[in-house]
Parts: sequence; structure tokens; C-alpha cells
Amino acid sequence: MTVSSDPSVAIVSRLRAAGCVFAEDEAALLVSATGDAAELEAMIERRVSGEPLEYVLGWASFRGLRIAVDPGVFIPRRRTEFLVAEALRVTAPGAVVVDLCCGSGALGAAVAAEQRVSLHAADIELPSVRCAERNLAASQGAVYQGDLYDALPAELRGRIDVLLANVPYVPTEEIRLLPAEARLYEPVVTLDGGPDGLRLLERVAADATEWLAPGGHVFAEVSERQAPLAREVFVEHGLVAELAVDDELGANVVRGTYLG
Repeated sequence: MTVSSDPSVAIVSRLRAAGCVFAEDEAALLVSATGDAAELEAMIERRVSGEPLEYVLGWASFRGLRIAVDPGVFIPRRRTEFLVAEALRVTAPGAVVVDLCCGSGALGAAVAAEQRVSLHAADIELPSVRCAERNLAASQGAVYQGDLYDALPAELRGRIDVLLANVPYVPTEEIRLLPAEARLYEPVVTLDGGPDGLRLLERVAADATEWLAPGGHVFAEVSERQAPLAREVFVEHGLVAELAVDDELGANVVRGTYLG
């Protein structure tokens, strides 16, 4: 049995009743994902129960790319597209690019889609590594498992031109305030940035000058409140720091440059 190519009024109503703000758009995506009525019903049930749409579909949209996202892997946010845009401004052809705390590998994939680079990615979570391997296969990106720089091969030390470090930055005590989709479904390790939200960022900054090439850059996303402190962290560890803001996306990106 097949289903109509148009989302039915009943599906939209069910999604809206479950609190889905963009019920019409979500219904269209769910219907387009399958031609099997039973599978569609199972997907609707998952979404109505609160599971993130990206997990239900198996992918997320990021800078025009369809990024595979498995349950248990951090879902790339639209605001993080600004970090990629900032990184692309300084990414030359052939640059060595590392996507640290890569999750699905969305950031690295987006950079590689627009610039020819030598791409590497790393994450401490095995499900993320496996997901990133799929997303970076087209760009021949290498993916490693491990804790921050410990995951990277030694030959990258002092050679990284662009380091994308979208580390967790939600303060521990504020995780309970996140939307249920993030709080209940995404692993805490992908959200928890420690007491002030900057624990992982401080670790990245502390060793950045050992891994960056002279003139290399590290990019990190933080909250508006954290931005001044994050900038100070970069400066304290020998980086020239700048802050870029996109008010429309609500994105704050700190760039640290190693002058060598």
C-alpha cells in the first residue's frame, strides 16, 4: 500500500497537537521519506512522542547538505552554519582542516563541500565517529576516535590550518533548561560544557599552539554571555582572538589565530 505524496490534514493535526511548530513542513518531510504506510505511521509515532525530527528522518539539513544523523549523535544546529562561513573566509585550497568534537562531521563536510582541503575529524563517541565516517566519505576525510587532540595522528601536530572546535558549551546546571528534544535524546556529553560552559574550550585553547600551523586558526561557537570570557581564554593561551556575531542566527563565534 502506498501513501499520498501530499501530507494529509490528519498528520499535520497530530504533529501540531504534539507541539510541532512547523507541523506542515514536518509532515511533508515525513511523507516524502517513505511510500510505505506502516513505516510512515511508525515515523509519525516517533515524532509525536518527542523524538527529534532529524533522528526520525535519519538526516539533518546543514548549509544545503543532507547530513546523516543517527540517534545518539549530536544534531547540527543551523546557527553553527555561521561558524563554517567564518572558517571558509580563511580556508585556502589544500588547507589542513580538523573538525574536533565532530559529532556527525557536519562542519567538516560543509567546509569540504566548498573548498578542496585535507580533512580530518575526531570525536570521543563511537556512534559519532561512525556517523562522521559516512558523511565525510565523499571528501575522503579521515575520522578518529579519542579525547580531543589525543585522537589525532602525531603528524598533524603543528600543521593544522583551520581547527573547527564546536565543543559542548552549555553550563552543567543549565542542561535541565534545554528543550526536551535535546535534553532527553542527545547524549549529555555532547552538551555539557562544565560549570561555566567553557571547560572543553579551555582544553582546546591550552594545546592549540602545539597543533596549529603558524597563521592557523581555531574557531569555536559560544553563547553571547560566554563570548568575552572565551576571547580571554584564547588570548591567555597565546592566540590573537576575535569575535564574530550573526544576530539573525543568534550565533557567536570566537576565532583564535596563532601567529607562530
